[in-house]
Amino acid sequence: MQQTAIPSIGQIADVDLRLLKVFKAVADCGGMAAAELELNLAMSTISRHVKDLETRLGLVLCRRGRGGFALTPEGTRVYAAAQHLIAATDAFRGELHDIHRRMGGDLHVALFEKTATNPESHIPQAIRRFRAIAPQVNLHLHVGPIGMIERGVIDGQYHLGIIPEHRRSESLDYLDLFGETMQLYASEGHPWFRARDDAARDWAALQKQALAALGYHSPNMALTHARRLERAATASDQEAVANLILSGAYVGFLPDHYARVFVEAKQMRAVAPAVLRYECRFACIWRHAPGPSRVAEAFRVALHGAHQPHQQATT
Repeated sequence: MQQTAIPSIGQIADVDLRLLKVFKAVADCGGMAAAELELNLAMSTISRHVKDLETRLGLVLCRRGRGGFALTPEGTRVYAAAQHLIAATDAFRGELHDIHRRMGGDLHVALFEKTATNPESHIPQAIRRFRAIAPQVNLHLHVGPIGMIERGVIDGQYHLGIIPEHRRSESLDYLDLFGETMQLYASEGHPWFRARDDAARDWAALQKQALAALGYHSPNMALTHARRLERAATASDQEAVANLILSGAYVGFLPDHYARVFVEAKQMRAVAPAVLRYECRFACIWRHAPGPSRVAEAFRVALHGAHQPHQQATT
């Protein structure tokens, strides 16, 4: 009985990396049409690249049709391997720049959402400092939830992350940066928006209200457990929490700097701000081992330098 030969990709060439990056983007976006903007390629070109990769690997990587886009079991394994390969390739390039003592290559930094409106965040100043000393580095900023950032840093997909601290991992190192105040908000249509008797609004009263809260491990989730609050609606990010609050059907916690525009427009108000609030701290995270590359360390130092004077001023 004749056996089918198993195709081999042989040595990894630039063309293979390009095809794997296209496939990874398609998987990340959830389909070829969704990846058009991400890749700046026509869908027909993306489809051809994925087909070329399948031919080179001798595997069917994804199904596309009326049922939608989905990775095959083989595609799921190739996707995971591609993540590691691409991260390792970027790390190798960074190491070469380190060896030559040049500030070059790519730097991937992942941020938790809504940091730009926080007056305690000085990330833009850190970026300016970094750009001044490393103008040849291609800086990539990503935004995502805490778990995605932590996993990405541990896996090597991101060199650094900036997240609100909620629990510490032995695989990561931490640098304290800045704080954030979270307050409870209600909007038009909710009884707590018009009723100004905030003296009666406390944690026990909040337990009886429909709460919109984040659905992943975070300071927000830790608070709901500690205060025995039940989520009546689950949100994937703070933008979703804001929309749920604006419906008037829920109350929820938002960063005070992000909610300010809604408060000034009289669409929301902070409820019992002296009581129904909590504080959280943001930290820069990086892999404990291996340590940060020279480029990543330079950005970490820039972050520290941008935030340290403000930390000292508040102590």
